[in-house]
Amino acid sequence: MDSHQLGTAGPRVSAIGLGCMGMSGMYGPADRAESIATIHAALDAGITLLDTGDFYGMGHNEMLIGEALRGRRREQAILSVKFGAQRDPSGAWIGYDARPQAVKTALAYSLQRLGVEYIDIYRPARLDPAVPVEETIGAIAEMVRAGYVRAIGLSEVGAATLRRAAAVHPVCDLQIEYSLLSRGIEESILPACRALGIGITAYGVLSRGLLGGSWTGPQGAGDWRAHGPRFQGANLARNLELVAALRRIAEARGAGVAQLAIAWVMAQGTDIVPLIGARRRAQLAEATRALDLRLTAAELAAIEQAVPKGAAAGSRYAEQQMAHLDSERG
Repeated sequence: MDSHQLGTAGPRVSAIGLGCMGMSGMYGPADRAESIATIHAALDAGITLLDTGDFYGMGHNEMLIGEALRGRRREQAILSVKFGAQRDPSGAWIGYDARPQAVKTALAYSLQRLGVEYIDIYRPARLDPAVPVEETIGAIAEMVRAGYVRAIGLSEVGAATLRRAAAVHPVCDLQIEYSLLSRGIEESILPACRALGIGITAYGVLSRGLLGGSWTGPQGAGDWRAHGPRFQGANLARNLELVAALRRIAEARGAGVAQLAIAWVMAQGTDIVPLIGARRRAQLAEATRALDLRLTAAELAAIEQAVPKGAAAGSRYAEQQMAHLDSERG
């Protein structure tokens, strides 16, 4: 497994990471034993970066990862944790809290659930509009100095916010959606990251299953894709046409659509680390085959022609959620 430096201020991580959100119900029911086996398979394959959030299953995901890491060397995993998103007992989303005291409280609970003494990369899940980003980053920086956090990351923020945050403390990476169907970062955010020495951990590289090549519909109760704009009616039909065009290119190379989509993200630069949202070992095995897929200039051009920038139908989140994304404001 190749490894890359995550920005100028971050750790070395595997060329791809494992996004663990789907193991805690966000895409419908998940099997606990299979989830743990998938984490073990990822670690055994040399994948070091494990991404989670304290609000994934209201702590369930962190406890799951903690269980999977028991008996393993702590250094084998680079733990990336998001905080700040607020949920009520029914699971409803009720806002964000990135005040300094909330930062420290959330961190304390995450350390306990994960069963570790420090978190490698700690980041607010979204920009809290009520709290200056300088205050949030300053609080995490205190935790870095205290030894509870190793590096600071951000998630779904725009270029101006990145610059403000980096002026307080070095930021190792920005976690943000990036795929053939979501290329909004290319205009201003990606150039800003590169100018500041901030890496990208790209989630949604398979556009939540659309680019997996085998979409058959939401996976039961709790799968939020049932309400996602890109999965509705005419939008879905259009997006599946794009997938069909990609499939023809993939088949010519003897690969799957998912592998092609992951390889495309990797081809955009070694400062971009795709997060693979596999929750089963078979999904993980299929995704990791993208590591052996080196796309030629001709193949990249064919992909660009098949799925040009902006071709996706529908926004990546519902309108209300899009309004919370600082990254959508440039």
